[in-house]
Amino acid sequence: MFETRVREGVLQVEREGTRWLSTGWDGGPSEGAVAYNVSVPEGWDETDLAAYVDARCERAGFERPGPALLTGVDLEHARRARYGSVEAIATAGVSNPAGLPMEPSGEPSVPAGEGVGTVNLIVGTTRALAPGALANLVAITAEAKAATLLERAGAPGTTTDAVIAACDPAGERVAFTGSATPVGAATRACVREAVAASLDSRYADRALPTVAEAEYGVETTERAAVSTIGDRTGEVGSR
Repeated sequence: MFETRVREGVLQVEREGTRWLSTGWDGGPSEGAVAYNVSVPEGWDETDLAAYVDARCERAGFERPGPALLTGVDLEHARRARYGSVEAIATAGVSNPAGLPMEPSGEPSVPAGEGVGTVNLIVGTTRALAPGALANLVAITAEAKAATLLERAGAPGTTTDAVIAACDPAGERVAFTGSATPVGAATRACVREAVAASLDSRYADRALPTVAEAEYGVETTERAAVSTIGDRTGEVGSR
């Protein structure tokens, strides 16, 4: 799916004429040849993200514009997985896991801040996806990421995860990308393998932290009001 290059802490993935859909800071739909995953240093506190990404790409010699993700994970831990028409590229760090307990306390949590972590995924297929199918590829990717992280780290994600989904408009047309479709099933497999391999690389000499152990771990402990449809007031625990 992608030609890849890494320079100066910037990963460029390239395929001419690609349609992208990003959940990153400059997210949304776009079309072009490239996308990026930019590794940032510990203690990074930039606020002008566009200028920062432009400067990093220029320093790396990458001149073509495209959607970009930011990660605290060194790109030596990036891993790619391919199956069928799909490829996934992951950088995975869990210093800031975000837990979602099924029996929350109901007391508001106080986030500890965002640390050096993030699970970023760039997932692409050589198929031409319908607009809804490309959006669903983001959902399928997030679902597979969450399942992998729950198994490996006990949390479904971190506080800063992001996804770029991509497809080839010139490829074979596909209307659906659900879990039972060829593209959806391949995506789930690729995301699982790429995220697990990136975690294995980054945590080769140490255990993955739990939410409680992680320096920047958070939990969603608030309780939302639940009601029947049509009841706008709602009470916690009502059905």
